Amino acid sequence: MNSISQTPVRLRIFHTNHSLPRSVSKPSFFFSLPSSPSHCNSTTPQVRRIVVASMSYDKQLDAAKKSASLAARLCQKVQKALLKSDVQSKSDKSPVTVADYGSQAIVSLILEKELPSVSFSLVAEEDSGDLRKEESKETLHRITELVNETLAGDGMSDISPLSEEDILIAIDKGKSEGGPHGQHWVLDPIDGTKGFLRGDQYAIALALLDEGKVVLGVLACPNLPLGSVACHDQHNPESKVGCLFFAQVDAGTYIQSLDGSSTTKVLVSPTDNPEEASFFESFEAAHSMHDLSSMIARKLGVKAPPVRIDSQAKYGALSRGDGAIYLRFPHKGYREKIWDHAAGYIVVAEAGGIATDAGGNPLDFSRGRYLDLDTGIIVTNQKLMPSLLKAVQESIKEKASSL
Repeated sequence: MNSISQTPVRLRIFHTNHSLPRSVSKPSFFFSLPSSPSHCNSTTPQVRRIVVASMSYDKQLDAAKKSASLAARLCQKVQKALLKSDVQSKSDKSPVTVADYGSQAIVSLILEKELPSVSFSLVAEEDSGDLRKEESKETLHRITELVNETLAGDGMSDISPLSEEDILIAIDKGKSEGGPHGQHWVLDPIDGTKGFLRGDQYAIALALLDEGKVVLGVLACPNLPLGSVACHDQHNPESKVGCLFFAQVDAGTYIQSLDGSSTTKVLVSPTDNPEEASFFESFEAAHSMHDLSSMIARKLGVKAPPVRIDSQAKYGALSRGDGAIYLRFPHKGYREKIWDHAAGYIVVAEAGGIATDAGGNPLDFSRGRYLDLDTGIIVTNQKLMPSLLKAVQESIKEKASSL
């Protein structure tokens, strides 16, 4: 007897005389049905009923949400201790090191546990090389302790306690190179390490690639307010923080609190007026050329000052309409990594937004661990993109000619 794949599919139906909508993404398979009996002598164009059967990634999404949420819990514990401590200075990177490695270990362990029948490939930022050195023994012990505490606190005693070697092996699962074939998880265990050290914004960013395309993404943002960043009062104890954004291809983007509240579908800002469009950029000037962003804003007529936030939390905030534009222009010589954008990219795209490089080219996550880009990344809604792209390209030329 021939075996039949049990992978769930999602059906979408389009009535059209033309090709499939651009929003239809692979991996999908298509077949068409006549919408009515054919009439040989009819001169009326026949309307085809096109059924698009897209792969469902529900199980993978559930595993991604669980792993990112648990990683966020570990990171929150480390950040809380950091901010209370009189000993740690802002230049001391040991707390973020512990959280970074611990986050990656947890995501790796949970994904493998929740998806045991799937070949596991993880493209991630860290490896265990430094942790295996003699001077890192204390750090490794603390990471192991934290991971075990976090897993036990979630009732996952079946995979804990873990040894230090177990943690090192889990971290090293992130050595995959990715690429255009097969499925690959993409992880930034703490995106926004400087924000983390300041007690500000950071994100656990996890995405899944299938045949080189981003098909789901999760952003766990422990310090991002549940309401708009523009209205948030950090001194008000009633202002709740801790967001989990998640998106699946052809299924939209949703937000819930990190404590597991009910989900809400989100959409990018619908504005088509650049003057009303506030924009996000990196908090650190070392991460993006603020002067170029200012030139672009002036050309567009943007009146609001930039909102500067660390990490892919910017993608999450943009996906729910807190702002309308995100500009990132790294300094010359910097190569973007896929884990810096993959999760945020699909969170915005499924909320109705669009992300390209500065040349208007789509972001290509299929080329391994790096994104090869034209100058930078621009993100906005469909209506603003033409005018934004024009302003970006004119500003880049002007800046180059002034050097």
